[in-house]
Amino acid sequence: MSLHRIPTGTGPELVFVHGWGMNSAVWEQVSAHLQRRFRCTLIDLPGHGASPWGGEETLDEWAGACLDAAPDAAVWVAWSLGALVALRAAADAPGRIRALLAVSATPRFVQAVDWPHALAPATLRQFAGTLAKDHQGTLERFLALQIRGSDEARTILRALKGLLRERPDPHPRALEVGLALLRGSDLRAEAAALSCPSHWLLGNRDTLVPGELADDLRALVPGAEVVVIPGAGHAPFLSHREAFCSALDRFAGA
Repeated sequence: MSLHRIPTGTGPELVFVHGWGMNSAVWEQVSAHLQRRFRCTLIDLPGHGASPWGGEETLDEWAGACLDAAPDAAVWVAWSLGALVALRAAADAPGRIRALLAVSATPRFVQAVDWPHALAPATLRQFAGTLAKDHQGTLERFLALQIRGSDEARTILRALKGLLRERPDPHPRALEVGLALLRGSDLRAEAAALSCPSHWLLGNRDTLVPGELADDLRALVPGAEVVVIPGAGHAPFLSHREAFCSALDRFAGA
């Protein structure tokens, strides 16, 4: 199964992977800023945007599909759920990913005794319960949670809804599987063993991946650079585009 991808620009390769329920349109403004210096490939995850749903049920399958759509030896820029996919891809095919910029991301989204700065298990269970009854309503509530506390939250929410409408609606089963991946994945060992450089970009007002995670990531991933953007929620590439692009420019250029 081939994923939909949009290549643009010339230069060193960048691959962009979006988060749960969204599509590659979230990266359009960022890629427009970068395409004079980089070749940007925007990928729609399975069953999201213009990518068909082919029944991929595991993180390995999602990662494999993205690797098939991505150029070799690229820097991957991956947001939220997309970062789990990128971490799995980096573990499965370490030679394919030159570096990873993980945006509003964590190797484990659900709290554990030794991983407190994460979502309460009940939060994702509740989303899973309502998703079966009302896919659209659950997606909209998740969007609202992503921007809560962020600077210009209402503006960002309107932007996310508009970007979601630029592509076909996500496949209901893709949403269910994606949420299950968020609930069940623990890639801390893979993150600790990364063979490529990594940079983790967090927002200090993110209600899904809290900024307090920064010290945990520094301890887990030796040599990783972790930056917390003041005033940013879960979508810093929309709310704080200048700071985000500056960090990406510096990381990808290096």
